[in-house]
This record gives sequence, C-alpha cells and structure tokens, in this order.
Amino acid sequence: MKDDALVAVVRRMAAGDVSALDTLYRQLERPLFGFIHSKLNDPFAAADILHEVFLEVWRGAAGFQDRSRVRTWVYAIAWRKVVDEFRARGRVTIQDEMPDRPDEGPSAFELLQTAEERDMLRDCLGGLKADHRAAIELTFLEDMSYREVAEVIGVPEGTVKTRVFHAKALLLRCLEAKMNRRVRA
Repeated sequence: MKDDALVAVVRRMAAGDVSALDTLYRQLERPLFGFIHSKLNDPFAAADILHEVFLEVWRGAAGFQDRSRVRTWVYAIAWRKVVDEFRARGRVTIQDEMPDRPDEGPSAFELLQTAEERDMLRDCLGGLKADHRAAIELTFLEDMSYREVAEVIGVPEGTVKTRVFHAKALLLRCLEAKMNRRVRA
C-alpha cells in the first residue's frame, strides 16, 4: 500500500474508524513484528510491543501531521518502545567492588560452534516439507504432545508420529551431510 493510501487510513483512524486500524495492522504487522523481533530476539516481548505500538498509533492518529511517511512514523514508535524495553531490562545496580570469580560461561569457541550448529539445524528444518516441519516444530519447539499436534494440524495422531519419525530421519541425514562438509573444509 502506497503512503498516500496509508495517510488516508491514519486519517480514518483519527476519525474513530476501527476498520482503518485493522487495515493498517494487516499492512504493517508482519514487517513490524520482524523489525521488533530482530532487535529483541524474544518473540513474546516482540508481540507485546507490537500491540503497544498499534495501540499508540490508534491513540495518536489525530496527532499525525504527515511530516514523515506513515511507515516511518509507526517504525519510530516501535523503535522507541524497543529502546524502552532495553532500558527496562538493563537496569542494574552498580557495586563498588566486583567479586573475583572466574568466568564459568562457555568459551568463545563453544559459542561459535553452537551458533554454527543452530544455523545448520535451521537450514535443515527449512528444507523439510511443510507438514514434516510443522510436526517437528510443534512437537519439539512448542513442546506439544502428539495428540495436541494432531488437533492443531487436523490429522490423526498416528500420522503425526509418522511425520515426526520421517522428519527426524531427514534432519539427521541433512545434519550429517552438513557436518561432514564442515569437517572437510
């Protein structure tokens, strides 16, 4: 949707047209969520902020003065909310002395290796057919039982078990191939 059309939508919102909010939400929800999520790396906090942004847009629609593009205005609101979230998370009390303790966290090498493995798994998951990927993600990432997954995707529980079995085999084959390529490199 072009900015002129978005300006008209904001003006309708300012006049109290709830359907205009729905229109704006449908236009900007996905890219705005991606923007917020990329900053916070927390989908739940990103969803909360997304809703706060649209609430503020609704409340502030009458104050929109058309000095910037609508997208810029909305993203600026989102950015401020992300910064506020960082500030809220970052509140720390400063001690006069730091206790002497060795760093017990993972080494830089371990962190790098974990990141590489995560990327390989993400690539392999992306290569699965949608029904296999959904079964794996709901079972392992969303921690749902086979029965719950069956209800969500509308197939028998046995089908879910079969999809998970085959998806795990495909993932294992893909990860082994990627690991072998990494070892040879």
